[in-house]
Amino acid sequence: MPRRFPVPLLAAGLLALAPLAVAACGDDGGEAGGGSALSGSIVVDGSSTVAPLTSAAAEAFNGENPDVNVDVRTSGTGGGFEVFCTGETDISDASRAIKDEEVAACTKGGVEYTEVRVASDGITVVTGADAEVGTTCLTLDQLKTAWAPDSKVGNWKDIDPSFTDVKLSLAGPGSQSGTYDFFNEEVLGEDAQGETVEPRQDYSASEDDNVTVRAVTGAEAGMGYFGYSYFAENQGQLKAFELDGGSGCVAPSPETITGGEYPLSRPLFIYVSKSALERPEVKGFVRYYVQNAVRLAEEQRFVPAPQDALDASLAAIPE
Repeated sequence: MPRRFPVPLLAAGLLALAPLAVAACGDDGGEAGGGSALSGSIVVDGSSTVAPLTSAAAEAFNGENPDVNVDVRTSGTGGGFEVFCTGETDISDASRAIKDEEVAACTKGGVEYTEVRVASDGITVVTGADAEVGTTCLTLDQLKTAWAPDSKVGNWKDIDPSFTDVKLSLAGPGSQSGTYDFFNEEVLGEDAQGETVEPRQDYSASEDDNVTVRAVTGAEAGMGYFGYSYFAENQGQLKAFELDGGSGCVAPSPETITGGEYPLSRPLFIYVSKSALERPEVKGFVRYYVQNAVRLAEEQRFVPAPQDALDASLAAIPE
């Protein structure tokens, strides 16, 4: 069942941010704030990576617009597009760009949309904070050795003889996740038919990144991956590997992700139905989200999108 982030019933940490968010909204919330008397409901579904950022935007927006209910659900990027392209949701959170087959589904469903960049991310490969695996850096080829569909690797030393002789257990997103798609494209590549290679199936799979955190921390020496914000949120329990994409080992950080040096850097999006954008509450929320994207990203431990990308997103939203 998809996770939901109802507004205003969010975690206490987000509630603590509400006064700051309301003050900021008064500065740059545009027509969304200042007694605009917006009301209605907005339904969002999709990426579990993007959901905490969207939920934070919804919470802050709700502080200025208490009669607007933003329901944020998480069924994964692919699951989100499935319901978005049939017109069941107003906004789709996405940790990758929309695929050709999803474009076709939206066309068939009569759903026109606007792509909006909201943040950046770096897929972060982790193990438990106390795990000893014999390395702090992994190459993309070593990741491929562990995750390939025909891989029988069950011990860290099977990845590289210099690694520790300790059992390897794997955890990561399920097939509806955009993180899953991006990781497979970048690490496993394409087959002879040009299709993205699917990973081995004997791993703990979930669209809920918190399940991956628990699977990794509960193993003697697990390996998992998810968006950078989940590592930042749980770094007391986890340690991240540096990754080597051919130019040396690079640690995930806001600086290396924004600059693109980190090998698994990627953009994060929301897709907004154009018909939904005709409703004042949806337009107001989306404009608020983009106008405050940098602040929200920093507060929620996301990596802000480049300013030129945010400017382009804002320009795509009707006044």
